[in-house]
Amino acid sequence: MTTTPTIAVLGVGNILLTDEGIGVRIVDELQRRYSLPEHVLALDGGTAGMELLEPLEGLDKLIIADAVRVGQPPGSVVLLQGDEVPKFFRTKISPHQIGLSDLLAALELTEKAPKAVALIGLQPVSLDTGMALTPEAEAKVPEMLELVLAELAKAGVVPQAIEGIA
Repeated sequence: MTTTPTIAVLGVGNILLTDEGIGVRIVDELQRRYSLPEHVLALDGGTAGMELLEPLEGLDKLIIADAVRVGQPPGSVVLLQGDEVPKFFRTKISPHQIGLSDLLAALELTEKAPKAVALIGLQPVSLDTGMALTPEAEAKVPEMLELVLAELAKAGVVPQAIEGIA
């Protein structure tokens, strides 16, 4: 029997633009290190927008990992929750956020918005072309992953660590 996801961890970003891909890297790391219950969806959203509508409809909780421009020093990690999340999308850092902003608005309009939304973000050090995160961003992956795990714990989910993964 397949359980419908009620919680999603969505990593977004363009992995071709150094730190812009941090959200995708966080979801990759979550899936590599932890086994998630059936009702928790880990989703690499890349630079997608409206095509994510269906998997995100009616969730109890949506956790987004992304690069953010919030006026903090490069490499800063931030946690935005609830009403703070839509406000963040008024200042775009990259084209994918236009789609994500539209997606969240469409979920609201259809009355299928997640009951709770959290955004875990990193103020990028660089958005230059490149497949690797900057060393500063790479160093923040554990902190961001811990924030994702803390948000999951608030929703009553404690993922099981996969043995043998450091």
